[in-house]
Amino acid sequence: MKTVFKFSSSKLSQIPDHGKPEFAFIGRSNVGKSSLINMLSETKLAKVSATPGKTKLINHFLVDDRWWLVDLPGYGYARTSQSVRREFSSLITDYVTKSKGLYFLFVLVDSRHEPMKIDLDFMQLLGREGVPFGVVFTKLDKQSQRQTNRNVELYRQTLSQWWEELPPMFMTSSEKRLGREEIVGFVEQCLASAEAK
Repeated sequence: MKTVFKFSSSKLSQIPDHGKPEFAFIGRSNVGKSSLINMLSETKLAKVSATPGKTKLINHFLVDDRWWLVDLPGYGYARTSQSVRREFSSLITDYVTKSKGLYFLFVLVDSRHEPMKIDLDFMQLLGREGVPFGVVFTKLDKQSQRQTNRNVELYRQTLSQWWEELPPMFMTSSEKRLGREEIVGFVEQCLASAEAK
């Protein structure tokens, strides 16, 4: 996968009209997004930081000259000021609800936690706006399979109260390189169907 950083944007209007599908990645701060993006691209594209909330811009990476991998700012990091949090949320909501290029959104959640209100609220927003998304469970290597299965099942039960058809779900560990084939394969399927239209 040849992946090249192309540009960053602080607002939606700065993103050029490029004509290629965008697959974006988002999640709470410190969910392991940068590690996952690096694992998918097999290069150190995103800066992994010990300080949550480092991504403040929308970053576009061109993959194989066919699609865009979009790294979105994290949400819900308490240590940023309220005005910055508002700015993040308007940047994020503008992108996910109004971007012409967004084809699919991967929402990352930490597999070690039961469903959290902030993640569920964000997924409900996506559902209301008709944004196609999937749930990516991260950090599978940090706990037992049993615990992961329990939390994934809680997500399934919660989401099935809202929707008959559940979003696709992906199990990942950046440390153990789990889930890369599933996510890349899913993107390839989407591209094939988009190109067939």
